[in-house]
Amino acid sequence: MQLPLMPPIAPMLSRAVEELPIGADLFYEPKWDGFRGIVFRDGDEVEIGSRKERPLTRYFPELVDALRDKLPTRCVVDGEIVIATDRGLDFEALQMRLHPADSRVRKLAASTPASFVAFDLLAVGDDDLTPLPFAERRQALEGALAGDGPPVLVTPVTSEVGVALDWFTRFEGAGLDGVMAKPGHLPYRPNERVMFKVKHRRTADCVVAGFRRHRRDDGIGSLLLGLFDDEGMLHHVGVASSFTAKRRAELVAELAPYRDNALDGHPWRDWAEAATPASGGRMPGGVSRWNAGKDLSWEPVRLELVAEVGFEQLQNQRFRHSARLLRWRVDRDPVSCTFDQLDVAIPYELREVFALRG
Repeated sequence: MQLPLMPPIAPMLSRAVEELPIGADLFYEPKWDGFRGIVFRDGDEVEIGSRKERPLTRYFPELVDALRDKLPTRCVVDGEIVIATDRGLDFEALQMRLHPADSRVRKLAASTPASFVAFDLLAVGDDDLTPLPFAERRQALEGALAGDGPPVLVTPVTSEVGVALDWFTRFEGAGLDGVMAKPGHLPYRPNERVMFKVKHRRTADCVVAGFRRHRRDDGIGSLLLGLFDDEGMLHHVGVASSFTAKRRAELVAELAPYRDNALDGHPWRDWAEAATPASGGRMPGGVSRWNAGKDLSWEPVRLELVAEVGFEQLQNQRFRHSARLLRWRVDRDPVSCTFDQLDVAIPYELREVFALRG
């Protein structure tokens, strides 16, 4: 492989902002919920690099063939690997694709095929385009992928803030988790947070059912959160984490009153005492699918503490990312912490996203 830019390349990054920036020089795109991937193609050779600059190629064999068919013969393209279903984007199915067994990878490639959404062109032929402003790179991308079609697509773009705000609301049901804003004059700057992202943010009141210790000290590393379903079963919906060292120590004292006899009648007791839970609800723990050596042991607390947490997205009745602890809700009864409180986005077909590509 001989290209103007050779792998690995660290992708250009974004920083979170609370409100969508407004400016004459800004371009807006939907924010895709998948795996970031930079594709290098030189003839029949195709390599897909990840955000961590590690190859993803072997995990998506069906994309390799599609990229050979759709991309220019020699190019470097930045984009996102996603799995689209009739219910929207499915990140959990995407995670399942990172499997060590080649036979499993091939089976999943057939049953849950991935797509590649292109949003930047870094090189074409012998030309390095990274010094060019984004507006010119975008124009070159549209020219290079003029015949795009599933499973290789070009992301929609607009310079109208009203359209971007509309996307922010309507596209969430398709699994997109916000809107990106990119300055039109911006050259491609690897590993720098020079773009902007606005993500959906919500709150929920959850039962604190347990905690995990932080790997570096004896403080609280994460809180295990639960919500009750209509039958009264407590499901593990995610964790609240990212505490400072000071806050980790404070949480030890704050949780201490709830630790005595915590396993008595605890709905997750089966999992706490064995690797496999006996009942059918979603529970924490077991061996990590991605890191067999990772310690997922946890300690229970009595189901008396309610935490208000901030979260960005819900997928399959689980927080897509770690939640943020906002405050304790001493006024809330834990049994009132149900799924009913969650604002679920109305499903929106992904084909509508691409119908609006500008």
